[in-house]
Amino acid sequence: MASLHFCSECNNLLYPKADPQRRIMVYACRICPYDEIGENKCVYRNDLLTVTKEQKGVTTDLGTDPTLAHSNMTCPNCGNQDSVFFQDQSKRKQTRMTLFFVCVKCNYTFTDPALESQET
Repeated sequence: MASLHFCSECNNLLYPKADPQRRIMVYACRICPYDEIGENKCVYRNDLLTVTKEQKGVTTDLGTDPTLAHSNMTCPNCGNQDSVFFQDQSKRKQTRMTLFFVCVKCNYTFTDPALESQET
């Protein structure tokens, strides 16, 4: 696992660097001449998201929020025709734009039922 290393002389961050004379990787300071041999050869770790699915999140009193737009989407919970909607807040590139609807009568959060039938 990659971790941060700090200079024991000046406490600045050490950066991985190849030492061609010794033919090894060292962690070297960019401020002073200090370097140390890198025991861990991992200098970077990229964790990929494997599960990316839109989630509703916590929504309280969104039906009374005057800044949200209203829609005539039918609530699957109570059948009310008035709801407000907002966009998915995740910033991932691979996520499509998903609208979440909140019923103003019962505060039930749901997505467009037409989208759910297209996924299957």
